[in-house]
Amino acid sequence: MRATLFVNPRSGKGGPSVDELASAARERGARVHVLGRHESLEELVREADADVLGMAGGDGSLGVVAAAAIERDVPFLCVPWGTRNHFAGDAGLDIDDPLGALEPLRGGRERRVDVGRVGDRVFLNNVSLGVYARVVHRRERGRRRGEALARLRALLRSLPEHRRSEQFVVDGRPVRASVLLVGNNEYRLDLLSLGERERLDEGLLTIYAARGLRRLEWTERRAERVRIESPSDRLRAALDGEPANLHPPLELRIDPGALRLLVPEAGHAAST
Repeated sequence: MRATLFVNPRSGKGGPSVDELASAARERGARVHVLGRHESLEELVREADADVLGMAGGDGSLGVVAAAAIERDVPFLCVPWGTRNHFAGDAGLDIDDPLGALEPLRGGRERRVDVGRVGDRVFLNNVSLGVYARVVHRRERGRRRGEALARLRALLRSLPEHRRSEQFVVDGRPVRASVLLVGNNEYRLDLLSLGERERLDEGLLTIYAARGLRRLEWTERRAERVRIESPSDRLRAALDGEPANLHPPLELRIDPGALRLLVPEAGHAAST
């Protein structure tokens, strides 16, 4: 098994160092590429000569490598190495044990999980429009300017807008929402936000619309496909928590069982 693991050194938060992670992966037979600041992950993964593609990074970089694994029909190794690790946690991996996520390199099993698609782009978690997407875009602009605490500043700037809703048309029905989110499978709703997913293999998108931030009023429905229209010719979106500019109408669909997720035999991943 020829495995290549890509590592985003700017994603890791605590835990083992980049060198420790890379060393552990090499001990298990993987080739390791630690991303340079100006390298293109899309180009590198496209050129990788491997039977297994892995990524140690946040949800955004995981999606890039997962999309390549789907296109090439090879297994995907997910190593939780980001701030939140939503996908890894929902897949049953121990997000506090990135070294444990390397164990499938010695012998694991495949688990088929769903991915979402917006146009030709893959998402592992969700696509969000509205207030949260604006926060993500402002955070990214702050990062590019080298601002400290860019995430907090972006949130504070968006708070005056929390009551402002936007007009969408979802499958032909007008919807006004401050947040419109399409999830890969169903999220558990808590008081203030979307929570975890119990399944990644039910074969359905879940569409959530909310008004406000302090007192959320959620509506939701489930479908295999959804079409989102907008009066705008460009929508600022957050795709797995990363900024994206999308051009409506947006055509979103579920791709059931498309991803061959490689997981440990036992101990670090829940069974389906």
